[in-house]
Amino acid sequence: MNPVEIGDLPGMIGQEVGVSDWVEITQERVNTFAEATGDHQWIHVDVERATREIGGPIAHGYLTLSLIPFLGAGMLPVKGVTRGINYGSDKVRFINMVRVGKRVRMRQKLIGAEPKAGGMQLRNECTIEIEGEAKPACIAETISIVYGG
Repeated sequence: MNPVEIGDLPGMIGQEVGVSDWVEITQERVNTFAEATGDHQWIHVDVERATREIGGPIAHGYLTLSLIPFLGAGMLPVKGVTRGINYGSDKVRFINMVRVGKRVRMRQKLIGAEPKAGGMQLRNECTIEIEGEAKPACIAETISIVYGG
């Protein structure tokens, strides 16, 4: 998408602003996330047991959610933005598990844009899809604020 003016964002509400590239969820990524968060549940990190009991290890739901900034990077470039902050999330739902070895991507739609705190508050519907599967892994409404200079 071409860079847009910050004042044009409210007119874009309801539009899909982009689809990311596919990213593979590797066991290494899952293990690194487990180390960072202390969540070492066997369904994520014990490959042998997970394979035996549930068909293979799965990514943490919060790992999937944490990919949103990475997957959305550059998806909606706004002219003159000097910084942006995460403000929160609403309606986060983990709909389908992501098995290690699968690829995911994000589809993002702008669902809100209004002035706030000297910047523009943006609300995006982020759908993280799993390659080859009908049900997405996660749907979350994210809230951020961008500031112009």
